[in-house]
Amino acid sequence: MKEYKICLLPGDGIGPEIIAEGVKVLDAVGAKYDTAFEYTEASIGGCAIDAYGTALPDSTLEAAKASDAVLLAAVGGPKWDTTDPSKPRPEQGLLGIRKGLELYTNLRPVQIFSALAGASTLKPEVIAGVDLMMVRELTGGVYFGRRERFYDEEGAGVNGARGQRAYDTMEYREYEIERIARQAFEAARKRRGKVTSVDKANVLESSRLWREIVHAIHDADYPDVELEDILVDNCAMQLITRPADFDVMVTENMFGDILSDEAAQITGSLGMLASASLGDGTALYEPSHGSAPDIAGRGIANPLAQILSVEMMLRYSFAMQEGADDIRRAVTEVLDAGWRTGDIADADTPADKTVGTARMGSLVVERL
Repeated sequence: MKEYKICLLPGDGIGPEIIAEGVKVLDAVGAKYDTAFEYTEASIGGCAIDAYGTALPDSTLEAAKASDAVLLAAVGGPKWDTTDPSKPRPEQGLLGIRKGLELYTNLRPVQIFSALAGASTLKPEVIAGVDLMMVRELTGGVYFGRRERFYDEEGAGVNGARGQRAYDTMEYREYEIERIARQAFEAARKRRGKVTSVDKANVLESSRLWREIVHAIHDADYPDVELEDILVDNCAMQLITRPADFDVMVTENMFGDILSDEAAQITGSLGMLASASLGDGTALYEPSHGSAPDIAGRGIANPLAQILSVEMMLRYSFAMQEGADDIRRAVTEVLDAGWRTGDIADADTPADKTVGTARMGSLVVERL
């Protein structure tokens, strides 16, 4: 029997509810394929701030490093919102664990389940055939650059301002761009052979370096892969007008954060989008949505993105391709049978087909 250690990070809001369904599915796959999953639970985000005064306790990072994979649910909520730079924020837990595990690649597949084509706000003919992979650089850029807020006498008194000033630095090193570019080109070779590199090279020096390095790697080692450049603002428009034309999209940290959430709406709900954060060691898997504090504790959250994150875990960390395929098939069958959580239901969904979090997880398990 194979054995794997998984660090569970339920986090905040709906996190504990949806991660329970991910574990339910993992256990079902383990039983089917004679594999044992051992779980260790730790705190991150707002709940960690309440308990430890920090969004990422040392014990959580240690538990993550000691595991074969990390399954995270969601962090954040209005309780911990603050603009005070001296106070901790839940999102610091996410940034911290990505940096601590050296997770420099984020993969977000965006695929259309045919049963949910009507849930998208885009026309069916626009989203037909959408199957793209967002490859986001995860440990560089403005999120990890130098930053400061300070008092500047020059600005004091202007329109009643107190003279505060702040800056955030977008910075990239050549090796950071090279390694994420290679990830994108390798992914494209396994898919349809096209990479779209997103930057803002008409304005930003960091983007000009990005474009130079991406092209150098392409010309030297991946001439068989089609490469196109696109400015980030144009990309935001093209994602809505021609999403099916994209195969692999690679971009820096902040652009990727924004564009991947936009791409999620093509599917009709953030509740359907999973992600994998990879480096050279322990990988982390999580849904792309937030903690949804407005519905926390009500048992109505969509657990499918969490369950599809488990699918990615089986593929990328444990090489359990058959188990991953089983999860994808099971989710597809559940949706094809008309089962929906509230976020993906529409006016034509019968009341007895609209289910809660735990029931949706059980429906997937039944088909495993």
